Amino acid sequence: MSSKVPTVRQTNWISIIPHLIIMGIIIFIWYLINPEKAFLYGAMTYLVISFSLRNLIPRDHRNGIKKNNAEKFEDAIPDFEKSYAFFKKNEWIDKYRFITLLSSSKMSYREMALANIGFCYSQIGDGVKSKEYYERTLKEFPESGLAKSALKMMSAMEKNAPQQRV
Repeated sequence: MSSKVPTVRQTNWISIIPHLIIMGIIIFIWYLINPEKAFLYGAMTYLVISFSLRNLIPRDHRNGIKKNNAEKFEDAIPDFEKSYAFFKKNEWIDKYRFITLLSSSKMSYREMALANIGFCYSQIGDGVKSKEYYERTLKEFPESGLAKSALKMMSAMEKNAPQQRV
């Protein structure tokens, strides 16, 4: 099922190395228990742990993404706000997510949450709030290409909008 809503995924490829090390450790532990099926059980254990971590801890973020994909933008905003608050409070989880969540994303959950809130506001027609959130994203994450692009697009639209006469 594809979505009409654009999704950006950036992978931090170097973070795959710790994933392979963790999988290797799990396979080794299974090798000590059952050498014949160590690879199978190790890979399955890694997948269960990986999917569990990515689905349970960033639950609010995932709910926001589902609502976003269903074009329920106004409903998605509180989920992204909760996600931002959780990862702001637990910054270490987000900072080390390549280990804590076995996630290889380049963008932090906080950056994604702020940018997604900005996107949601743009989709419900609140350009002022959208711009505020993209600017906040850029303030907290100065290298955010997503926020920079969105702000450039908004700026271009503002410059090219027909002038209203009073």
